[in-house]
Amino acid sequence: MSAHEQAVYDALRALGVAHEVLHHAPAYTMADCLGLGLAPDIAYCKNLFLCNRQQTQFYLLLALADKAFRTAEVSRQLGVSRLSFAPERLLPEYLGLLAGAVSPFGLLFDSDRRVRLLVDADLARHARAAFHPCVNTATVVLSTRDFFDVFLPHTGHVPTTVFLPPARESTSEV
Repeated sequence: MSAHEQAVYDALRALGVAHEVLHHAPAYTMADCLGLGLAPDIAYCKNLFLCNRQQTQFYLLLALADKAFRTAEVSRQLGVSRLSFAPERLLPEYLGLLAGAVSPFGLLFDSDRRVRLLVDADLARHARAAFHPCVNTATVVLSTRDFFDVFLPHTGHVPTTVFLPPARESTSEV
């Protein structure tokens, strides 16, 4: 077990946050995560590490799996220059993470709060959420209430709500 993964479990225990851990094969994509067979009432999120054009402002966007991320729309909501994916090489420095394991639990390692947390408005409507514990071979399920009311205050990160449209359904003619 990595030190970062252990730190996540230690923090959740110290905070008294009830949680479940599922160990599995590496999950790199949303399809991999959705294939884990967790209960349908659990919110799965795309966790996107973003930055502004100048790479002077950094963001972690938690977007529900069925939502679309359109850079122009989120940039407009934030009033910042066009957002794009931040360079992977910065993940360890900013969140203590590697590509493929991006997670809000990485906020534990952003003690200077250099990363601004952006949260899909619909996440709070779910009773539970699932995130990687800084590795992509496990998934932690916890209540969204504990995530917002206990875990995030512990990290000092205040979420900014963003409104994301549903992903477009593929259409086919019969």
